[in-house]
Amino acid sequence: MPVLLALLLLAPAVAFAAGPDVIVAEAGSEPWADRTEALGTLRADESVVITATVTETISDVHFDDGQRVAAGDVLVEMTSAEEDALLEEVRARVAEAQRQYQRVQSLAERGSASASLLDERRRDLDTARASLVAVESRLKDRVVKAPFAGVVGLRNISLGALVEPGDVITTLDDDRIMKLDFTVPSVFLPSLRPGLAIEARAPALGEQAFVGEISAVDTRVDPVTRSVQVRALLPNPQRVLRPGLLMRVELLRNPRQALTIPEEALLHRGDDHFVLALAEGEDGAAIPERRQVQIGARRPGFVEVTDGLDAGERVITHGNDKAKPGEPVTVMAVDDGTRPLAELLAQKTAADAGDRPAAATSE
Repeated sequence: MPVLLALLLLAPAVAFAAGPDVIVAEAGSEPWADRTEALGTLRADESVVITATVTETISDVHFDDGQRVAAGDVLVEMTSAEEDALLEEVRARVAEAQRQYQRVQSLAERGSASASLLDERRRDLDTARASLVAVESRLKDRVVKAPFAGVVGLRNISLGALVEPGDVITTLDDDRIMKLDFTVPSVFLPSLRPGLAIEARAPALGEQAFVGEISAVDTRVDPVTRSVQVRALLPNPQRVLRPGLLMRVELLRNPRQALTIPEEALLHRGDDHFVLALAEGEDGAAIPERRQVQIGARRPGFVEVTDGLDAGERVITHGNDKAKPGEPVTVMAVDDGTRPLAELLAQKTAADAGDRPAAATSE
């Protein structure tokens, strides 16, 4: 019993000598960028409205709503019986003009035909060939093909419908890569350049982040808003992005390697910022020292340190109110960002319970 009583009396002194419990984090170097937010609208990399160029009835439809097509696929065919017959007639005229030209050419080589007659037959052949090209062009106007690979929209025509020039048949979008257009204040012009990374999120798609890069910056600044139009490219391999979608853009300007610490480690006095950095005492104890630091950009939970701290140094993130510069502290946990604070505090509580002596019982 005397030994147990002595231990109980000694325990507070030992706890006092060990110093207050703190949680620390290491200052680490990581990729960093200044973030500027904007709102943008998505556009397809290539987009076109498919329309008719002649007045004719639809004889065949080769696509369905939302179908993916390849470049050159036939979408719509129109009635072309008259043009088909005319094509056969013109081909026959071309063949006959070719035979007449060759016959006169053979005679002219032997001196049995004049040069003027040869020129006349050559003119007849050229005229027939030009007529053939014209008829083939008219036939092409009656076959509507996809100018590039993509996805078609809703079908606005039916079999047998009469279409006129300008009537919308469907739309076609190449959505493999999307264009994101947004405006940025002109004060950021010096840091805008092609290749600069962006992150974009759409409210309609939750918090999924889409990473892309700036492809072009407009050559003009809007004189009313003093903003500049910027275009970025976003890969869309899963085809979840669609033209017209509103997106929230984070522009990652001035990319660099930065020294960062958790925001909880910062102490403020007026406009000055401090941290409690741990140094090793003579007996190996952790001794906090008050260190003034210069800070840069912030992002949720972290802050950039531009001066006053080196990579790998440990700073106190929790327990700053109990720690005093020059007096030892007990490091209960190191916050490396992989565990939540509640788990670290639970670890500390468990350690405290393990160090508490058991209550004496009487026999």
